[in-house]
Order: sequence, then structure tokens, then C-alpha cells
Amino acid sequence: MTGLQDQPKLKAAQRPRTAARVAAVQALFQIEQNGDRPDSVIEQFLIHRFGTTLSGESYEDGRIPEADVALFTSIVKGAVSNRSAIEQGIVKTLPSTWPIERLDPVLRALFFAAIAEARHAEVPAAVLINEYMDVAHGFFFGDEPRLVNGVLDALFKNPTPVEDHDSTTGTPAEE
Repeated sequence: MTGLQDQPKLKAAQRPRTAARVAAVQALFQIEQNGDRPDSVIEQFLIHRFGTTLSGESYEDGRIPEADVALFTSIVKGAVSNRSAIEQGIVKTLPSTWPIERLDPVLRALFFAAIAEARHAEVPAAVLINEYMDVAHGFFFGDEPRLVNGVLDALFKNPTPVEDHDSTTGTPAEE
């Protein structure tokens, strides 16, 4: 075997882009639930959640050891600045009997993160769907990852053109 074949597959916590996606979901959840300002939440993550500590804290301790900070920031800012357009896409994809407010708030945050990243990333749709399904598996133990697959597949394969930024100057959390 070669040296690469001998190495175990990296866990999500050891993959900086995946760690950034997990953190973005957490940050978007915090913004929605607490009404916090996005810039403040981003700063909190940069100061208090990212990086390693001398005691070696990990996800279980609320730390995100190796996150791609630029990707994290891009996802959070993109989700906030394009909130209504992203929400419209989700609403159009969900069955009429399942309003967006009925979604678990973490699942809602995950959709916002995935769609924000897809709008501005050059990552193939299939890769993003896979990544966010992995993220969903980290938060949920039921059918939610299948819902993530279905919604993102529908959105990414049949995108509808929408404005890049919301027409409002800010979200209620920013005012």
C-alpha cells in the first residue's frame, strides 16, 4: 500500500471546509434564534470557537478546531444578505402543506447555508449536496438528511434566477 492508502479517511472535524459549513449552520441558527447581528456572531466564532486550545478542546467542547474561516464568513454573510431570495427558493421547493416556519430551525439554517454557498461557489452541486447531507447527519438522526438531499437536489438542478441581494438594507437583527 502507498502512504495515502494507509491513512484513514479524514473526519469532518479534520476537513476545514466541512468544519466551516458546520460552523455556518450554527452561526445562522444563532442569528435567527437570538436576533444577533451577523457581524457580531462571526466575530464571536472567530474569537471563541475557531482554532485549537492548549487543552485540545474539540467539537464536543464547543470548539471548531480547523475551519476554513473565509468560507465560513462567505456563507454566513451570503445567507444573511440574500435571505429573502433564499427563503423564496426553499418555499417553492417545499410542499405547500409544509411551510418554512414548520422546519426545524437547525434544518432551516442548514438550507440557508447550503443555498448561500451554492450561489457563489464553484463547487459542483453534487458535492455540495453530499457535504450538507454529511452536516445534516451531524445534527439529525431521522429523515432530515433525506429531506436535505431532496430539497437541495431540486434547488440546485432547477435554479430559478433571483436577485443577488435583498432589496432591504439589512435584516431586523442588523438594525
